[in-house]
Amino acid sequence: MRYISAMRSIALAVTPGMPIFDLAVPCHVFGSDRPGLPDPWYELRVCAIGPGGEGAGAPVAARSWFATHTPYGTEELIAADTVIVPASADVRGDPPQELIDALREAHRRGARIVSLCSGAFTLAATGLLDGRTAATHWMYAALFAERYPAVRLDPSVLYVDHGDVLTGAGSTACIDVCLHLVREDYGTEAANTLARQLVAPAHRPGGQAQYIESPLPERTDDSLAPLLHWAAERLHEPLTVADLAHRAHTSPRTLVRRFHAATGTTPLRWLQGQRIARARELLEGGDLPVDRIAELCGLGTAANLRRHFTRAVGVPPHDYRRAFRAREARTPSAV
Repeated sequence: MRYISAMRSIALAVTPGMPIFDLAVPCHVFGSDRPGLPDPWYELRVCAIGPGGEGAGAPVAARSWFATHTPYGTEELIAADTVIVPASADVRGDPPQELIDALREAHRRGARIVSLCSGAFTLAATGLLDGRTAATHWMYAALFAERYPAVRLDPSVLYVDHGDVLTGAGSTACIDVCLHLVREDYGTEAANTLARQLVAPAHRPGGQAQYIESPLPERTDDSLAPLLHWAAERLHEPLTVADLAHRAHTSPRTLVRRFHAATGTTPLRWLQGQRIARARELLEGGDLPVDRIAELCGLGTAANLRRHFTRAVGVPPHDYRRAFRAREARTPSAV
């Protein structure tokens, strides 16, 4: 189907000295034509905010050996549906006033504002995060809390989404944030398709730990990948920690320890996240009644699904399906 997203135009704010990775990820995700994805896709505009107020048409050096040349500036940034603020070059300095003013105006117009990594410092400078929970790279937590005490920083999570404002952690969490935006705008199927093309995890919940002490097991035969695949195919079953431990040929206590070391969460929380993700797919892709979806996801009853789904997604299943269908056009896609 051809989709109509409410957040199709994306402005990427580029400021002097910003890290290349944070610039490259949204360009790769939102600015590339890919097979199998909804049509129309996003309209990405790289918007230059140069030193001394230079904007559109002025080259902005992201690094001494890399510069962006774009015809877009603050005007296009303010007009966008979504504005992405990549990492800051100097977390101890003040962001350009022109950028702060543009972000405030874009938000006032109804734009969704997103920060990646230390871009949260820029968002905090606008005042848009005051009184809210926010995420940033864990290495900057102490400095962020010192500079912006009005913001409730959670240095452990991958991202925090308030709907109108979203903040993400650093490095690979940029990919998680971008996939989350695709999932919100175009649905789970599109996000999963894109994740496969990027060879990235399809969905890491925002509350998952951004830093894991032991990301890899010492022995390759200790990998949990086969277990996770096995469990993901049996979400309709009432799986317990004991069931997972038995499948992994280990004790429940050892499994919990290994699970947390590998994923940053517990087995039951991981299962819950997978069940919610499966519910989203079923709500988007068909007309199954909510009670049947609850059974297929292993959440038992419609009431149980409504309670957990609303807590995780922010809206009840019926409202989610209605909102998703409202974004669908009625004509087939040419793709």
